[in-house]
Formats: sequence, structure tokens, C-alpha cells
Amino acid sequence: MGEKQPGRTGWLRRLRPRRPRTRRGQRRLVQGVMVACAAALAPATWLHSVADARIRTVADVPAQQVAVVFGAGLQEGRPSPYLADRLAAAAELYRAGSVKVVLVTGDNSRKEYDEPDAMRGYLRARGVPDRRIVSDFAGFDTWDSCVRAKKIFGVDRAVLVSQDFHIRRAIALCRAAGIDAYGVGVGAAHDVTWYYGGTRELFAAGKAAMEALFEPDPHFLGPKETGIAKALAADPD
Repeated sequence: MGEKQPGRTGWLRRLRPRRPRTRRGQRRLVQGVMVACAAALAPATWLHSVADARIRTVADVPAQQVAVVFGAGLQEGRPSPYLADRLAAAAELYRAGSVKVVLVTGDNSRKEYDEPDAMRGYLRARGVPDRRIVSDFAGFDTWDSCVRAKKIFGVDRAVLVSQDFHIRRAIALCRAAGIDAYGVGVGAAHDVTWYYGGTRELFAAGKAAMEALFEPDPHFLGPKETGIAKALAADPD
């Protein structure tokens, strides 16, 4: 008879991690867990420390020349409900005189998907003159939008408009890109999208910290644009 093979329970017991047997080993394990937790929470803590004091409402945000609205998806070629809420807030800022120009930044990486044009149409329908709207067609993510706003469109100060769960990351990244930014966090119903967005931000905070630290070039940089300067120089409304 050959050697008896260990049963299923034996294999599971072998795979199970062993707890340290000594007090010193247990202490090191606890310390390691605490360090790992602190490292995981550090990016989110950084976002709060950088952005919390710069979040405002439409009513009390400091007046700036430019508002930046970040893309948030289309549905059948029209702004998604979340994007529509962002654009409605930007239109309200314009009507109140808090901003003079709206920079819409989003994805137009393929012909059939054009966030900036859909955003422009939404703003025009709500009273923002076309000459006061500038489009960035290569705002593929938050970091790209911030860097391009600074380097391509020459934005030094801005009011950023996004959902409340995203606005801290937008402020932190735009400030890292060299923009003196305040943010308006638009509220939203706590639906599936809201919970998904909030959960996504926990993971995106780490990526944002790396972007702020290493300052990578955006996916597409290109030549400087004069759209903001021309819009600001346009005839008074």
C-alpha cells in the first residue's frame, strides 16, 4: 500500500495562512496591517486636505472668469443626467455673473461620440451664448482636462463644476496642474450611479496622487488654443 494521500481538509489547512505564534510576530503583523491601512487611506486624506476648503455652492463661489465643466457621459447623443446637472450649474453661474466663459472638456475620441458638442448645445439652450463657450475635445480624464486647461487654453484660475463625489479630485488635480481652482459640487440622487461614483473615487484617489506627484503628459497635448482669450474679448452680452 502506498502512502496515504491527504484529504481535502488537509489541503485547505495547508493553504490557510498561519498566524504568528510569538507575541513579537503578532505585534509585527498588527503593525503591518496598520501601515497598509494608512497607505490605502493616504490618497483620500490628501484629497480632503487639499480640496475641502475650496468647495463652494453656486451662490457663494468666488467669481472667476472661467468655469470648467467635466464630461460625464452621453445617452443617445445627449448629456447624461449627471452631466446635465453639471451643465445646469454652470449655466446658473454664468447667468449670475460668477463666470464669463465656460470651458467644456470631454471625450471626442471617436466621430460618433462627442461630449463637448453635446455640452455646448445644452448650455446654449439654457441661455449661455455660443461665443462664451469653449470646447476641449481631448479631455479624456480629469488629469488631462486640468493639464490641457492650463497648458493649452491658458487657464490660471477657474471654478470647476462636477458632482460632489468627484469635485475634490478635480480641485486637487487642477491645483497640481497650476490652476487656482475652486469647485462647485453638484448634488445628486443617491442612486446606483452615485454609489458607483463614490466607490470609484476611493480607487481613483491613488491614481490622482500619482498624477499629482509625477505630472505625466496628457494623452494628447497639441498646440495652444486661443479660444478662452477670444471668448473673454467678445462683445458684452
